[in-house]
Amino acid sequence: MVETRIAKFGNSQAVRIPKPLLKRAGIVDAVTIEERDGGLFIHRKDPPKHPRDGWAEQLDAMTARGEPLDSPETLIPGGNLFDDEEWTW
Repeated sequence: MVETRIAKFGNSQAVRIPKPLLKRAGIVDAVTIEERDGGLFIHRKDPPKHPRDGWAEQLDAMTARGEPLDSPETLIPGGNLFDDEEWTW
């Protein structure tokens, strides 16, 4: 639990939230504030996304379509098969 003060912020009031609390809660930029049980409840608008969310599904879909994937067998020095066969330099 953290105790803080309410400060004037233009025509509104503000509460400073320590960065470690925001980080642990996964809050990056946008929040929703609602009045609940005589208090205020602040929560993130959207759950945080991992940078690689959905990659496994995309890889499975590419494999199912027969799309070539770079692998040690398809890599060539200085590039890959796409660079060598399909790209005009």
